[in-house]
Amino acid sequence: MPAKGSAEWKGDVPTGAGTFTAGDSISGGYTYKSRFEDGPGSNPEQLIAAAHAACFSMALSSLLAKAGSPPDSVHTDATVTLRPVDGVPTITKIALLTVGEVPGLDEAAFVEHAKTAKAGCPVSRALAGVPEITLEASLKTV
Repeated sequence: MPAKGSAEWKGDVPTGAGTFTAGDSISGGYTYKSRFEDGPGSNPEQLIAAAHAACFSMALSSLLAKAGSPPDSVHTDATVTLRPVDGVPTITKIALLTVGEVPGLDEAAFVEHAKTAKAGCPVSRALAGVPEITLEASLKTV
């Protein structure tokens, strides 16, 4: 099933504004300030971060279940870093931080499954051109 999104930008870059939709229920607005100056609003890098976190959490949950350790939950935060490279805005790093609640599984096994999920999730593979994608994985302590 194809996934769809759309965006429209109006005006010049410094003073204009854009809107986007993703699927049926995600929408927002973005500006130069929200993207490059930490102003209010959204930006494309936040959408990439959310997509990567969602895909990775689902991929890791699937791997854990197939290995006989279905998780109670897998929570992932993704941080996308946008920096100028040779004067061009470039995504230079994505940091994944995931915490799992997986009864009966030790942390070493969880970390290994997380590494496999990072290598195999479709969004990770699509973002393979990003110079650095890091992963920090741990089990939730109770």
